[in-house]
Amino acid sequence: MMMALPRTPEFRLDKRRALVSGGSRGIGFAAAIALARAGAQVWIIARQTQQLEDAVKSAAAEGLHLTGVALDITDTARVSQTLQTLPDFDILVNSAGLARHQPFLEVSEENFDAVMALNLRATFFLSQQVARRMTLRQIAGSIIHISSQMGHVGGPQRSVYCASKFALEGLTKTMALELGEAGIRVNTLCPTFIDTELSRANLADPDFSRYVLGNIKLKRLGTLEDVMGPVVFLASPASALITGTSLMVDGGWTAT
Repeated sequence: MMMALPRTPEFRLDKRRALVSGGSRGIGFAAAIALARAGAQVWIIARQTQQLEDAVKSAAAEGLHLTGVALDITDTARVSQTLQTLPDFDILVNSAGLARHQPFLEVSEENFDAVMALNLRATFFLSQQVARRMTLRQIAGSIIHISSQMGHVGGPQRSVYCASKFALEGLTKTMALELGEAGIRVNTLCPTFIDTELSRANLADPDFSRYVLGNIKLKRLGTLEDVMGPVVFLASPASALITGTSLMVDGGWTAT
């Protein structure tokens, strides 16, 4: 008797629309490129107009189309107005983030407020706006928060950053509980230290570099390419039963 073979889930994102905050550089840009290569129509949000234009041009040079949206997502009123001019989205990747590292005893209110305003508050209300549209239009979408391994462990001089990412992990679980009935999946992607322009200044410190590589069990920094596959996976039907959890891309940092 012939057995019916299970069908491999689809990783393609054709006919889907994706919105990526912080999409003009670093992990956000890599996520946008990965989604576009998988067939999605992609809009990227960034505050800096020149960086946004450069990102769009760089993608176009490789035959990929990104639509740039100049927007400061900490301005929730402007976010609401802007989203009304954009189409409905199947995928949201929250990659906009900020880190201001200081010893706990020296953290200023200004730095605390700035990190929380972007990493948590802006992400919360952008997600709320997009999820409302998904629910209204009956879109079984995927929301991906770019969190961090530091949403699961502590780190020196990272009290505020860790606080923002731990909060994001909690938000993810509650969003998954409340939005699951509408078919909307919500997960975090948690990278270790990724080799980007922003991280190289800190990693230039030999002591800090030894600390980082001493905790990454694979003994290498992450690359943007290491994040691209997991983003597509979480956005695609291949992860259809995955919600309310964290995908660790940390080289084993949190394994101990």
